[in-house]
Amino acid sequence: MKRLIAVTMALSALLLGGCATTIRSDVTTFHQWPAQIQDKSYVFEAPPSFDNTLEYQSYQNLVRGQLAQLGFREANTGAPALKVAMRFTTTEVPVRVVQPVSPMFNDPFYYRYGPRFGPRGRFARGYYSPFYDPFWSPFPAYQVSIENQYRRELQVSIKDRSDKRLFDVTVHNMSEDPSTPEVMPALVHSAFAGFPGPSGTMRRVELQRKDG
Repeated sequence: MKRLIAVTMALSALLLGGCATTIRSDVTTFHQWPAQIQDKSYVFEAPPSFDNTLEYQSYQNLVRGQLAQLGFREANTGAPALKVAMRFTTTEVPVRVVQPVSPMFNDPFYYRYGPRFGPRGRFARGYYSPFYDPFWSPFPAYQVSIENQYRRELQVSIKDRSDKRLFDVTVHNMSEDPSTPEVMPALVHSAFAGFPGPSGTMRRVELQRKDG
């Protein structure tokens, strides 16, 4: 009985705590980072006016937080040693998904062709065999649906005061999550994971985001 109570409490805690979503990003870094750098003061380069939105400023704060953890200091006055630039894009990508349909679900009397709704309410169009034969059916049975995925790209660069590039990182992520604000903290974290990281290679970074 005690064991049953303990298991029930553990499950309840898991449900209350929510579940975790794995955010996978492909991170490519190129850098010529100095072995010793004394002055880590920096300033953000101003983005184009049409990009300087509240959303942009929110993600800029995420970059600011990661830089602070690495010992960088934002300079409000004077001549900073470094200049930081950031840009991001989000692109909606429709993906065509073909899934087989079991013959047992085919209509045994007539050919049915028409609009359907697939998983998660996505529009789908089904193609069905005109009859069901347990040994042979001349028509393949499958369902075609359109799923919307979202391709995100984050770029961060660091230059010295003479505009020499020291660090360029690009983060790519593809997911079904339509909310960029929910995903962006993980992308920014991935950009600076193991800073400055290996140069000229792509690596996969996986982070857990707690949902609920």
